[in-house]
Amino acid sequence: MLRPRISILSPQEIQAVHETSLKILRDTGVIVHNESTRRRLAEAGAQPDSNTNVVRFNENLVYQALENTAKQFILYGRDTSKTARFGYGDQNMISSPGQYGWFEYDTGLRRSPLLSDAQAAGLLGDALENISIVGSMSAPADVPIEIRDVILTAELLRYTGKPVRAFPVSRSSSRYVLEILKAVAGGEAALRSKPMTEMLLEPISPLQLPDSELDILLEFTASGQPISIGPMAMASGTAPATLAGTMAQENAEILAGVVVVQLTAPGTPVLYSSIPHIMDPRTSICSFGSPEQGLMALALTEIGKSYGLPVYVNVNLTDSKRLDFQTGVEKMGSLLLGMLAGADLFGHAGIVGTDHGGSLTWLLADNESASFARRILRGFAVDEEHLAGDVIAAVGPAGNFLSEPHTIKHYRKEFWLPDQLWTRQPYDTWAAEGGKDFEQRAIERVRQLLATHQPPPMDPKLQAEIDRIVSTARRELVK
Repeated sequence: MLRPRISILSPQEIQAVHETSLKILRDTGVIVHNESTRRRLAEAGAQPDSNTNVVRFNENLVYQALENTAKQFILYGRDTSKTARFGYGDQNMISSPGQYGWFEYDTGLRRSPLLSDAQAAGLLGDALENISIVGSMSAPADVPIEIRDVILTAELLRYTGKPVRAFPVSRSSSRYVLEILKAVAGGEAALRSKPMTEMLLEPISPLQLPDSELDILLEFTASGQPISIGPMAMASGTAPATLAGTMAQENAEILAGVVVVQLTAPGTPVLYSSIPHIMDPRTSICSFGSPEQGLMALALTEIGKSYGLPVYVNVNLTDSKRLDFQTGVEKMGSLLLGMLAGADLFGHAGIVGTDHGGSLTWLLADNESASFARRILRGFAVDEEHLAGDVIAAVGPAGNFLSEPHTIKHYRKEFWLPDQLWTRQPYDTWAAEGGKDFEQRAIERVRQLLATHQPPPMDPKLQAEIDRIVSTARRELVK
């Protein structure tokens, strides 16, 4: 089977980026804003500066951390047959864990998100076959911020059987999130053996590890949950204007995170999450759809894989605000680069433009993009059966292959067969059926799925226990 793969960096160039990152960590260092983390790093042999909180990392710390890191892990849903596997060669897609804007799927109007939007995002994410991890896609304005992650986790688990993720709010709220997951998994040991979520540690570029997230990290690692480390360096803004320089800095920030995770809980699985962007020189804002983002995703996938780590890349994104030509080019351009490089996780799906908000219509479109790209990634076989020399000889000149047993045997496996969301109709047929574009057809499909899809039912006793945990969190944390 021929499976297409691409690369951009030579082994020497990968080594050059790696060595530059080590030099950054050794000579420049990283500001670590959390006191207990600085103390652990000092005990392990790092060099903290008490005046600036800059910590310098020696190479041995980095190499030991990489050696200790688990290179594979599986996330499980409430339905344990629904999984997302990392380090196994799978392609997973995650819907956004939260946006501060919301676009109505049918009108396109933008407003503040509500809890009902997160519930719809959970239901649709459950229905879409190419969404592996279901995010809330919204930061609901009608939910107390102190327990937003608690409520969103509870609601997502109600509306989907797949693995879920909401952005953590605080260390205190994370304890309740993990308590919910333990209830679903069947206890602390069960959650440790079958983790259900991963926590994103996002270094602040350039070269900082944030205080609150390092505190939250302690809760997730103590419960055996994997950690994703993903700085969002912005070339020419919070990172050098050169792509290689941005990647060297981004890699240094990720490696610093790997060291911290392994000193906190040795053996914790880590997802190498490369989330760099460029700053648009005309607007001075972050670009999500640049070709440079796809190039960096491709290269950083190679770098992450050189350490043996599973990789997440921030692809399938766009700067466009409509489902238009620009959207298709930018999304598919970066998604294919990431998939062909061999990354494990792609997203965040369902985002309109540069984090302008979440949209169910866009989530559906991203699901279809993943389906298209996965067919390319699957490649095709070249052997005696598939070369079909005997079939060609039997049909001969001026014949046709439509009724051949060989055609019937192979076409369903060989071809990507889109459903009616895509159009391959003759023009007259398409026009007679209303001449609808993809966005119009997507709106109709979202409406139909929301009306008909049923998530796996939840045991009433489990639902009651989750409700109890949420009520306790509300009483204890909401001021």
